[in-house]
Amino acid sequence: MTALTDDTLPVTPRAIRDEMIVFVVMALLLAAVPFSGIYPFFVMQALCFALLACAFNLLIGYGGLLSFGHAMFLGTAGYCSAHALKVWALPPELGILVGIVAAFGLSLITGYISIRRQGIYFSMITLALSQLLYFIYLQAPFTHGEDGIQGIPQGRMFGVFDLSKPTVLYYVVLVGFLAGFLLIYRIINSPFGEVLKAIRENEPRAISLGYRTDQYKFLAFVLSGTLAGFAGSLKVFVAQNASLTDVHWSMSGEVVLMTLVGGLGTIFGPVVGAFAIIAMQQYLAGFGQWVTVIQGSIFVICVLTFRRGVIGEIAHYLRRSL
Repeated sequence: MTALTDDTLPVTPRAIRDEMIVFVVMALLLAAVPFSGIYPFFVMQALCFALLACAFNLLIGYGGLLSFGHAMFLGTAGYCSAHALKVWALPPELGILVGIVAAFGLSLITGYISIRRQGIYFSMITLALSQLLYFIYLQAPFTHGEDGIQGIPQGRMFGVFDLSKPTVLYYVVLVGFLAGFLLIYRIINSPFGEVLKAIRENEPRAISLGYRTDQYKFLAFVLSGTLAGFAGSLKVFVAQNASLTDVHWSMSGEVVLMTLVGGLGTIFGPVVGAFAIIAMQQYLAGFGQWVTVIQGSIFVICVLTFRRGVIGEIAHYLRRSL
């Protein structure tokens, strides 16, 4: 896994070892959160957005496709999971599955429409589709409009794990995040991931080698959208509501910000970026609307001084793959 720079490091046994060491350290630190006194709701929320940012990074960081509509997958999965849990009274595991299937179906449709375009045209189509869904959800009866779906029951996962207990819910969310993270890691290091990187670097050359690049990009789009939906389904249990905020274009913008701040094309960058942005929203809430201005200023500083992102710069300085 390499950053989007001219001096990227090849995937070697040493690089994989480094990444596994960092992953184990990250998992241990996250597992110790309930015993550290840190507010668990903040970390659970950050984990959901970290998974969303990692899914987005799979598309832009390794496929070179900038989507301005990833909020539609987060919000669609959230609405469908919330409806299944509250109205259909499904257990948590099936509620999550409903959200994932909904995001998968949506990614198939939107991917088929948008993937034939490139560059800014692709980005604008994803933004238009996302806004279309926003206004559909605003008027749809099952979403309850601006009120959203409130008071979502958390229930018992597999009939055993009581999600109404904060510690149990935290570890369920953590396991979900780590599972999604490892899946993305495996995708990036698979032959499919290597072809995706080749398309990102030089699509005409990949076509000349016989690869059907549109099919690879379409599959990357579907995988990214489905994993983003998984994040949305997990977020429903944390927030216990599904609202229009998760479908709004500004949410797609925040995901872009998280990925760029952490490090585009790095596996751990989106996680760091998500925690940084969520921490700012949590601890700078007293500044009101000025939080957006502060976030924008930090984004400008990162673009000007840390072009590779936080993790990208660290990886470049240490000559390690992160």
